[in-house]
Amino acid sequence: MLVTSIPQYIQGLTNSKVDLTTTDATVLYTAPSGAESNASVINSILVHDDSNNGETITVTITDSSSNTFTIFKKNVAGHATEELLTKDLILKPGDVVKVQAGNANRLLVVASIQELIKTRITTSAITQI
Repeated sequence: MLVTSIPQYIQGLTNSKVDLTTTDATVLYTAPSGAESNASVINSILVHDDSNNGETITVTITDSSSNTFTIFKKNVAGHATEELLTKDLILKPGDVVKVQAGNANRLLVVASIQELIKTRITTSAITQI
């Protein structure tokens, strides 16, 4: 994903994993919010129901103004894995993605993420790390 009017460079590739052991909303990922942070792109959110019962997952995004948006509420069949995204999900710096299960101890969630920054990191800078 590239917005040509905004210089952006990949800071890193990561994933975030949670086992939903409660019915509380649980933070899956928080987009970095430093001065150099530009955006984060979630390429995939996989949800697996490791029970035989089937379960409902709710996914929300909370922005930097504390507004919460429900982006998914989906049933996942027992012993099944579902991909929630059909397109990339772009987050602004500071956005928080939370996941919540209808029942505890049934769902596992994995997100694959690209973190973008405004300044290009040179190869020489990487070798000094």
